[in-house]
Amino acid sequence: MMRSTCYLGPDGRFEQDLSLEQIRAALGRSGGLLWVDFCETSEEDGSLLAELFHFHHLAVEDCVEAQIHPPKIDDYGDHIFAIFHGVNHSVESDIVETAELALFIGNNFVVSNHNFHLYSVEGVRYQLETDTRLMEHGADFLAYSLIDALVDNVLPTIDRMSDITESIEEESLGKPGQDTLESILRLKRSVRRIHHTMVPQRELLNRLSRGEFAVVKKESLVFYRDVYDHLVRIEDLNLSIRDGADNALTTYLSSVANRQNETMKVLAVAGAIFLPLTLLAGIYGMNFDYMPELHWRWAYFAVLGVVVTVTLGALTVFWRLGWFRFRRPPAKIARTFSVERVRLRGHLAHAAKRQVKD
Repeated sequence: MMRSTCYLGPDGRFEQDLSLEQIRAALGRSGGLLWVDFCETSEEDGSLLAELFHFHHLAVEDCVEAQIHPPKIDDYGDHIFAIFHGVNHSVESDIVETAELALFIGNNFVVSNHNFHLYSVEGVRYQLETDTRLMEHGADFLAYSLIDALVDNVLPTIDRMSDITESIEEESLGKPGQDTLESILRLKRSVRRIHHTMVPQRELLNRLSRGEFAVVKKESLVFYRDVYDHLVRIEDLNLSIRDGADNALTTYLSSVANRQNETMKVLAVAGAIFLPLTLLAGIYGMNFDYMPELHWRWAYFAVLGVVVTVTLGALTVFWRLGWFRFRRPPAKIARTFSVERVRLRGHLAHAAKRQVKD
């Protein structure tokens, strides 16, 4: 579905929501810049991409297919096709969900494609409504703006993962349960997912910042290097979270071992108390005729006194040894990877759009 179209003419006139005839006319002009954004691309949209823009059918298939493709970049001479990955903030999940942004970058056009709502794209579109300078510098700079916003919106999720790591480490030191182990494993899966999507993008940004492609002007290379630096920072933070998750897992296993020792202590206490009592009950449960204590008037109460004395004596000894400890149960902490929307680029645009609809 074609979400929006923006066109900055050679005379500086800015237009939105172009018709198909206007898009064809804009593509035929030598000057100006056209941006077309597709969301939830259908087969019909794929036919439009192939017939109107004459994109390669393999690139069009990557846009139409709902499955996630690895980051890549292909050079088709007069334009390049690149796939980048960001975090899918439109869903809430215990594991980080990613979303891809496909870009066709030509001399006078940029076509973006994504199958999920992206705050980053909406933020760039909202910025263009008040300031068209993003399009005045050419297609390569507009593409940089889209990639930069996509990468910047990964950082709030990294910060959220860091907070979750700290909470898990604290809980692992206390009284961890099965949910603690599940949280650690989910965190490790999220770290791997970000690692597998962010690392290949570093090579893509490195190629774009070296001037390998003709559609990227020399003066725009420094901006792509800046995005490359952001990816390096994200990967460093992600590795720190991975180390924290490994430490939390080690702490959890140590805590479980300590809890097993505590269980053995409880069994030892129970054995130390009940074994003498079992011996006493076994002795006086025998059926011998000559047991003088059986005919004593206060024998029953004496045996009860011995039982109480042995029990209290054993409990006192174990208490002084420090075997009895009372711990406050840890507070449950929510661990979904949703982040505060106000921290995302494009949140203001999304909020304003919802207000208009309401």
